[in-house]
Amino acid sequence: MDLKKEIREIQDYPKEGISFKDITTLIKNPKALNYVIDSVVDEFKDKGVTKVVGLEARGFIFGGAIASRLNAGFIPIRKKNKLPGKVMTETYELEYGEDRIEMHIDGLMENDVVLIHDDLLATGGTAEAALKMVERCGVGEIYFSFVCNLEFIDTPSKRKLNNYFTHTLVKYT
Repeated sequence: MDLKKEIREIQDYPKEGISFKDITTLIKNPKALNYVIDSVVDEFKDKGVTKVVGLEARGFIFGGAIASRLNAGFIPIRKKNKLPGKVMTETYELEYGEDRIEMHIDGLMENDVVLIHDDLLATGGTAEAALKMVERCGVGEIYFSFVCNLEFIDTPSKRKLNNYFTHTLVKYT
């Protein structure tokens, strides 16, 4: 399936010069939605994944389904002040400042095999922040999965992910 045909591109959103990759058109199509989930599950079914970490918000759409199909738990990483209880926090850089994501401190154990999933890899800032939190839990086996990768963006954060097995379905070069 050609997933690029299922993803709407919106020019100059959220600001001028950006070509936003809108996956809402993909997820409303049950064949495309299931194709994404099936493809990620097929890629990771033999890797012993015990937890899928999904990044807010669109990483939740796929992450829970992927976790269920892999017979793994699902751990949400949310934007600041959205999770109750004790959390760990990681700050990451945005184009104009910084932001923060959080994860429950009891979400992962050292022996977990973790798949970090999000819909889009652009600068890698959020993915790197998630990686830092997962590593702080002592997890040694970590994988990444993205629906889309904006390969034309090259940043130090993104290059750090080269040390990990990363699965991507749609590449924009």
